[in-house]
Amino acid sequence: MNQSSFDQPITTNFQAGFVNIIGKPNVGKSTLINQILGQKLSIVTHKLQTTRHRILGILNTKNSQVVFSDTPGIILSPQYALHHAMMQNVNTAFKDADIILWIIDSNAKEEFQILERIKKTNIKTIIVLNKTDLYTPHTIQASIAQWKKHTDFDVLAISALKNISIDSLLQKILQHLPQHPPYYPLDALTDKSERFFAGEIIREKIFEQYHQEIPYSTAVVITNFKHHESIIYIQADIYVESISQKIIVIGKQGKSLQKLSTAASTALSAFLEKKVSLSSTIKVMTRWRKQPKRLQQLACY
Repeated sequence: MNQSSFDQPITTNFQAGFVNIIGKPNVGKSTLINQILGQKLSIVTHKLQTTRHRILGILNTKNSQVVFSDTPGIILSPQYALHHAMMQNVNTAFKDADIILWIIDSNAKEEFQILERIKKTNIKTIIVLNKTDLYTPHTIQASIAQWKKHTDFDVLAISALKNISIDSLLQKILQHLPQHPPYYPLDALTDKSERFFAGEIIREKIFEQYHQEIPYSTAVVITNFKHHESIIYIQADIYVESISQKIIVIGKQGKSLQKLSTAASTALSAFLEKKVSLSSTIKVMTRWRKQPKRLQQLACY
């Protein structure tokens, strides 16, 4: 981050605040933050529970700074240590927000357990009905009426994927954003490092390529990240929970791992805007998802 950005003149009515995005898995939280920022920060796949970390994305304008926080999907009944760790990130999002964006599928029924929890926070909340491109206007209007019946929250219908009504959502956010100096330099996009995003991009490609339990049993640790004049050298350790999973990830004659490396290298080069040389090693760490010490060791949350 460039501290000199704070030297830029700030208007007296400058607005800045934290907008935390919550919702169940696969409702489009990551797609929304990527659409708003115009850059892919959060990994997006069709599989549930892809996001593990809390990622800040910063939208800067002449008169405002909106700090969005993408969070893991809310798991109402966590099954093991990784789930509990992911929900710690969600719990924090309920506490330090100026505004909560509660993302709900436009066709979803009442989610009263989440609703009651939000009400207890007394934080300004906007219900965002997403995926309107998948449903009829009648379904969307019925859903809006349902939520207005049960809450006094603002309710907006959007499609994050199709960029429908995103401007209206941003206008609504600015209506409730407090006046405050910027929290981050005005050229900042996120609080995460390139190394972090390298690991996330590799993990996204694992979700896209492998099936069943493999993606959920996988953790990526970047052990080396070096910039050279025309290339970035990245070393990644990919952890799985069993020998059989390691064999699947590597594939016959190493072809599956080679396919993964090619896809990840292409995506990394596009994201980092530089040629990437990626080297990956597959390692086994049994039951890492269920043991808090191993979660910390792998920095999985």
